[in-house]
Amino acid sequence: MKTIIIEDEKPAARRLNRMLNELDVEVSTMLHSVEEAVDWFQKNEHPDLIFLDIQLSDGLSFEIFDVIEVHSAIIFTTAFDEYALQAFKLNSIDYLLKPIDDEELESAVKKYRERFQTEPKSQKLALDFEDIKKLLTNPLEREYKKRFTAKVGQHLKIINADEVECFYSENKGTYAATLDGRNYLLDTTLENLENELEPKMFFRTSRKFYVNINHIKDIVSYTNSRLQIKLNRFSEQEIIVSRERVKDFKLWLE
Repeated sequence: MKTIIIEDEKPAARRLNRMLNELDVEVSTMLHSVEEAVDWFQKNEHPDLIFLDIQLSDGLSFEIFDVIEVHSAIIFTTAFDEYALQAFKLNSIDYLLKPIDDEELESAVKKYRERFQTEPKSQKLALDFEDIKKLLTNPLEREYKKRFTAKVGQHLKIINADEVECFYSENKGTYAATLDGRNYLLDTTLENLENELEPKMFFRTSRKFYVNINHIKDIVSYTNSRLQIKLNRFSEQEIIVSRERVKDFKLWLE
């Protein structure tokens, strides 16, 4: 299985390479820009599998496919506009949100192996890059969840999404921290919230937190090129933007 990584952040590419080596997946090449990838594809046999970041240093990686016709299997590895890409999850092999989780990566590799045990390698994948690019420019027109409910004693508390400073997970529970300084236990998970939260309002800073852009009080440089977010009321835990998500977080703020 010939595998390549297209990722502009070299530390993230090296980390992914190490993780794949542990799964007995050998990466032959790591590319870091649209220009470099186009040049490589023009001169080399195309791989079986591509781990593809979307936002590269010199543009969207989809620009590669404007020049080169690629029939390789693709696993997206990005935090860029993950909500729009959910609609294409069945068309690609998988889509992994940074920082990549060991178990999710293993599942994606397993999915690739299972799929190509029964399908010929030459079969073209049903990836419509033009439609994906349109979604990245014009996100899905859909209604996101505007309110949530939490059980408080014998009562149900209605929580408006714009009143939530952050959603976070703790001890296998998912909580909404609100403007009144309360933390409400919800009957859901952060993974389920991924499809329900307005992406312009909420950003997943790590596997543990979603933050509301309207309630960010301060953003501070943190160790190892990370960022620390301070909200107006919530202070029970540190909210850190992982290094792999800093660039996408800055794009989200714009």
